[in-house]
Amino acid sequence: MVDLISQYEKIKPSVDKAISNVIHNATFINGPEVHSFKDDLQEYLNVKHVIPCANGTDALQISLMSLGLKPGDEVITPSFTYIATTEVIALLRLKPVFVDVQKDTFCIDPKELEKAITPNTKAIVPVHLYGQAANMNEIMSIANKHNLFVIEDNAQAIGSDFKKSDGSTVKTGTIGTIGCTSFFPSKNLGCYGDGGAIFTNDDDLANTIRQIANHGQSKKYYHDIVGCNSRLDSIQAAVLKIKLKELDNYIESRRNVAKYYDDAFSSLKGVTIPFRSDESKHVFHQYTLILEGIDRDELNRYLAECNVPSMIYYPVPAHRQKMFQEFNSEDLELPVTDWLTQRVISLPIHTEMEEEQLKHISTSFINYLNKK
Repeated sequence: MVDLISQYEKIKPSVDKAISNVIHNATFINGPEVHSFKDDLQEYLNVKHVIPCANGTDALQISLMSLGLKPGDEVITPSFTYIATTEVIALLRLKPVFVDVQKDTFCIDPKELEKAITPNTKAIVPVHLYGQAANMNEIMSIANKHNLFVIEDNAQAIGSDFKKSDGSTVKTGTIGTIGCTSFFPSKNLGCYGDGGAIFTNDDDLANTIRQIANHGQSKKYYHDIVGCNSRLDSIQAAVLKIKLKELDNYIESRRNVAKYYDDAFSSLKGVTIPFRSDESKHVFHQYTLILEGIDRDELNRYLAECNVPSMIYYPVPAHRQKMFQEFNSEDLELPVTDWLTQRVISLPIHTEMEEEQLKHISTSFINYLNKK
């Protein structure tokens, strides 16, 4: 699904030198590379504060911890997402409130979101899924109306541009109260291990987040609040600093792959290509199709026989997972989410794809349909 080796070969001299410098200087933890990358990412996102951390799940957890929420407070989030988004809510003894998504964007449905608000609702966690931004204009309008925090899960959409209601353009992850991302290797901006970051324009929140990520310390050995230990190590920061310079090029490469697929699949019966919003620029962390009247599992097997990888993101939505049974989530009616989990399939998309590969993938896909 991704080709990190070929990507590495193109930036190998810079990466090898950067990693060697960290090892040579033995600045493995909180070294200058971490601070330099943080500054570069702040500039790229045009956000006041970036707080690096150990991974994307930590980023979500620390963000929720910083808001002063109490056990039982409700946090609204989509069920159609990777489990990390939702598990941190339950981990902190908050109550996840699952709502449905829009069929075209795969992202949280603002209308369903507003219906789910109660006096106990304190926050919303929208997910920019597959690289497509959620409708942040409507989400922020609802959040402001009800005085709710918004934590953007931006792990799959870093680098996406979003047009706000006032006409200005900003990066996803910088619109809500807090934004979070993961630097897992397969992400559009990925390191060579685990890594994550938190974004905010709120000075006080930024200070709290920094403390929480560093054992709750205001200064060394003085622990004012309960925190955790979550750091981006210097080697990963050194890699990310190099790859951040390439991010826009990586995104453009992914968009070119998406266009190739679009041209191949847009006229196929029973196949819906990814939606494009007028408000945002899709960055295609995944290229995800909706299949109707097509046996997805059989297609999946056929593609594998043709040496074409494909993935189902995600076969079991959060509200159907055993971990959330205490919230009686299995009784929820989320028809669009359940409908999508039976019909989505993702094809390979990455920065190093060549036309020969794309032709083989698309031809194999079309050949299966022609056999039916």
